[in-house]
Amino acid sequence: MEMVKSLMIVLLLGFCHVSVAAPVEKRNQRKTYIVHMAKSEMPAIFEHHTHWYESSLKSVSGSAQMLYTYDNVIHGFSTQLTNEEAQQLERQPGILAVLPELRYELHTTRTPEFLGLSKTADLFPESDSASEVIIGVLDTGVWPESRSFADTGLGQIPSSWKGACESGTNFTSSNCNRKLIGARYFSKGYEAALGPIDASNESKSPRDDDGHGTHTASTAAGSVVEGASLFGYAPGMARGMATRARVAVYKVCWIGGCFSSDILAAMEKAIDDNVNVLSMSLGGGMSDYYRDSVAIGSFAAMEKGILVSCSAGNAGPGSYSLSNVAPWITTVGAGTLDRDFPAYVSLGNGRNYSGVSLYKGTPLPGKLLPFVYAGNASNATSGNLCMMGTLIPEKVAGKIVLCDRGMNARVQKGAVVKAAGGVGMVLANTAANGEELVADAHLLPATGVGQKSGDALKSYLFSNPNPTVTILFEGTKVGIEPSPVVAAFSSRGPNSITPEILKPDMIAPGVNILAGWSGDVGPTGLAIDTRRVEFNIISGTSMSCPHVSGLAGLLKAAHPDWSPAAIRSALMTTAYTEYKNKQKMQDIATGKPSTPFDHGAGHVDPVSALNPGLVYDLTVEDYLGFLCALNYSEFQINALARRNFSCDARKKYRVTDLNYPSFAVNFDTTMGGSNVVKYTRTLTNVGSPGTYKVSISPEARGVKISVEPETLSFSQANEKKSYTVTFTASSQPSNTFSFSRLEWVSEKYNVQSPIAISWN
Repeated sequence: MEMVKSLMIVLLLGFCHVSVAAPVEKRNQRKTYIVHMAKSEMPAIFEHHTHWYESSLKSVSGSAQMLYTYDNVIHGFSTQLTNEEAQQLERQPGILAVLPELRYELHTTRTPEFLGLSKTADLFPESDSASEVIIGVLDTGVWPESRSFADTGLGQIPSSWKGACESGTNFTSSNCNRKLIGARYFSKGYEAALGPIDASNESKSPRDDDGHGTHTASTAAGSVVEGASLFGYAPGMARGMATRARVAVYKVCWIGGCFSSDILAAMEKAIDDNVNVLSMSLGGGMSDYYRDSVAIGSFAAMEKGILVSCSAGNAGPGSYSLSNVAPWITTVGAGTLDRDFPAYVSLGNGRNYSGVSLYKGTPLPGKLLPFVYAGNASNATSGNLCMMGTLIPEKVAGKIVLCDRGMNARVQKGAVVKAAGGVGMVLANTAANGEELVADAHLLPATGVGQKSGDALKSYLFSNPNPTVTILFEGTKVGIEPSPVVAAFSSRGPNSITPEILKPDMIAPGVNILAGWSGDVGPTGLAIDTRRVEFNIISGTSMSCPHVSGLAGLLKAAHPDWSPAAIRSALMTTAYTEYKNKQKMQDIATGKPSTPFDHGAGHVDPVSALNPGLVYDLTVEDYLGFLCALNYSEFQINALARRNFSCDARKKYRVTDLNYPSFAVNFDTTMGGSNVVKYTRTLTNVGSPGTYKVSISPEARGVKISVEPETLSFSQANEKKSYTVTFTASSQPSNTFSFSRLEWVSEKYNVQSPIAISWN
């Protein structure tokens, strides 16, 4: 079981997100289903809806029990049924849908300064309003002893808080304080699918045995901690984005993954508990919104004024690789910081190649060592990948080994080299990762290099009869340029569910992020790693998501009356896509300028977001109209929005009219496809009075863009003005793209929206 645990942790650290959500099968042919009920259709003979749920369940199964009942996120319950029982139940009156459970998996010292927060703390309310904000985190739990959750200087718990601190294995209610105000765990769905939790192997409580949850929670809202680092790397003051916000933790992820019945139950409680922001660094496959538990729960949260921030996924740099694309979710991709951890490869021929590493331990001897390619030190066809048991000890003992990246976790490759007697490792990227470098706290002296350097190293290895090498560790360097660049692993658009909604919404720091860690696991997550650290440096959109969650908390404190859509709009329309030298933001996967499919609206700029001038707001009714535009049936809308809602047959609903702060325009290249598309938007004034003029730049290839009117004047707060954008396309080959940017500019403000145009 320890090996299973280590493998799970390795998967999480490998990139903290999966690309596919899979139905969960059960050994005895029973599996968990989530049953959506039409609450308004409850027969009058039942006093309470739970009695109706029980009666409906008993009519198809004499033994099935309800795992959870839901009222906020859906109307219904979860239970275990055979396929036949599920089909019988779905045919009953009042049953909207019986959906199989899905398994989801999980997708700092420098960050505040990089985002401009350290110099401008006076801009943000650091007193009462900031400490009234509650950020809920759905993840692997929390390590409450971390100094990131110290409550020094915080006043009484907000009176709005309705939550609890649950006891369990290695966790009591006394582990909470005025910072960590709530902690719950949800395991019924997990245990129904995979059997009882082994409390000797993972805590059946809110305690985080994995590290991921502590890292995300402390990134969002960790307290200020002086003298933080990982083995001396990234030294300085660690702090979350919203240092005075309160944290509520909901543990939904276990060794075997995160189950949708548990996720829904946690979101149900978080809504009841009165959180202001929900941070969810998890995801799964793509499915229609009415079948997606995260989308369904997020709709209910949005209705209650809760902003939901989710990771975009780590399936980049391929197109159409996004998760969590519902327009009521804020979807966050990942970029780099201006900080690096250089570790150079120095060859016997005098050449040096740059890499990165977080190794801290017994140094290499001060001399060149024999160098060997893993593929030449193995009899396995995939020996170059340094998989477990593939290296021949006689061929690697005392040598530094070059391993190729891919398949198994980066840190595990180092453990394989060490177990075979190797003294060091160079980890070379292949084409899949290009020049992206992600630092790791390796168990032996090791560094990671990009594909070009890896190819050069192999050329040296294959041409020199006695190749030699050493690794030079340089510690921490800041001021790295260009930065940020879009991470290669960050999932990309277009949006495969609704192409007219541009996703991701934005990017935030997600590479080599330092934050709090569990005291129950080493920094690599491997079972053989006995080191224990207070802070760890890891990467993934799992890390960028809580940055935005914390920033949303800051904006909520400054503007308590803003809706989730207004907060997201402020972050999007003030995001940047150029460096200070006016060069376009780069995509590390290509080495070329990134596009809105990579970075969305751009990289977050929280100081500008505090005062955006104008916002694109959205109401629940707007989202319902959007569902009508998708041609969802009444049943499907009811399953998602928990209400009887009929689309007005006299009204023409258009996805392009959803008041989103970005534009994704799609032209059909087949015969009969329209070459004119109109988008309508409404801006709300949240700044000082002013007159705004529109501009479009650069000129989009293959399409003419016109805006009516070209000027908007606002004289008072919360005043609304609408405009229409018309896109007229010339014929283009299919699968071509063009990008531009729409800006409303006044004397004081610049309100920007990305435009992505596709010919399909």
